[in-house]
Amino acid sequence: MEEAGDPYYVTMYYPGSVYVDMSDVVPPEVRPKPAVPAKPPNVGAPSPSSPFPPQGPGVGGGVSTLPPSSIPVPIGVQGPRDVSSHSVSHGVGHGVGHGVGHGVGHGTGHSGAHTAAHNGGHAHGGSHSTSGGSTLLGYIGIDTIIEQMRKKTMKTGFDFNIMVVGHSGLGKSTLVNTLFKSQVSRKSAGWARDEKIPKTVDIKAVSHVLEEGGVKMKLTIVDTPGFGDQINNDNCWEPISKYINEQYEKFLKEEVNITRKKRIPDTRVHCCLYFISPTGHALRQLDVEFMKRLSHSVNIIPVISKADTMTIEERQEFKQRVRKELEMGGIEFYPQKEFDEDMEDKSDNDKIRETMPFAVVGSDKEYQVNGKRVLGRKTAWGIVEVENPNHCEFAQLRDFLIRSHLQDLKEVTHNIHYETYRAKRLNENGGLHPITSNDTQESNL
Repeated sequence: MEEAGDPYYVTMYYPGSVYVDMSDVVPPEVRPKPAVPAKPPNVGAPSPSSPFPPQGPGVGGGVSTLPPSSIPVPIGVQGPRDVSSHSVSHGVGHGVGHGVGHGVGHGTGHSGAHTAAHNGGHAHGGSHSTSGGSTLLGYIGIDTIIEQMRKKTMKTGFDFNIMVVGHSGLGKSTLVNTLFKSQVSRKSAGWARDEKIPKTVDIKAVSHVLEEGGVKMKLTIVDTPGFGDQINNDNCWEPISKYINEQYEKFLKEEVNITRKKRIPDTRVHCCLYFISPTGHALRQLDVEFMKRLSHSVNIIPVISKADTMTIEERQEFKQRVRKELEMGGIEFYPQKEFDEDMEDKSDNDKIRETMPFAVVGSDKEYQVNGKRVLGRKTAWGIVEVENPNHCEFAQLRDFLIRSHLQDLKEVTHNIHYETYRAKRLNENGGLHPITSNDTQESNL
């Protein structure tokens, strides 16, 4: 027998087999050569690119001489590898024990060929792993849906529509420009200083596409010039209510159409910023009437404009008075208590409801304060910093409107206000008939 250092000196263990001392086996060079048996039908011709010649089975319990990469190894023990092999190799191994097991091992890929024989079992090698398993490309879990949604949203973008309501001179356009740090208001899009106040309430919508961090948002600002500027303001909220319902109607017709668009344009008003004059006394009757009539069809967020015209004490007293009047009038502003989904939402929204109405200051001009450029309004007593929580509540409004509740505003609009309009509309005439393509083109015009 060869020495222990010989590469063919092997001690093999097989589960369910007996230990065999290889020293009792007659070396192949002193053993008579057996007759070559017929090739088994399940063993194909050797590959032309294989570096090793095909091996025949031993006779009389002998061990066949196999290349090192094809030596059978016990289960759980990693065998030798030939990392330079790129071909498909076929080997036939014979286990020694109570029974003879014939195993055919097939291995392809960069890890070389692996053969195993155990009670007639078949071993199949993997393409990229020495253990025979497939290589995972990355983390797999159900929470990956969040990343998928993020990628899809970044590709398609989303819509957000804000309506600003209040009489002239309350800084509606300035506040909107400050919110998004861009010239997005109606006045910034070609408004002339000599423009006259309209005799009736007019609706002006301006759309912009904003992009930040790879995310695109189509922002639409809906202005209402002429609201509350007349001597007789009876029913001046009707044009606004009509516009809101028209957007619901347009979306509904697209939904019931037989050939619907893959992505229906969303022009529904997601948020209505109602500007309250900083009188310091109480709400006007027009304010109460408007919010009472439209609070069930749109998300109303009341704000006190030009809050720097009041002292801190006057501002707090005015906010408490406004909240009390809204509660007495049964006016529900966003976020509504009935839409709180869990205790966490209720806790967060309660803090927001206690802060409302937001007392804000808008400005698109920058000034130097303590070596920093800040947005603010310059007065004879100093600079009112727009983003300073000690000066006004603009930072809370922006955080609430954009960072934490923007998606919820869209969902409440779709699931609550739009569904209410849709159910009412379908019940009125027993359902809408599908519209033709001509009707769709006319509605878009």
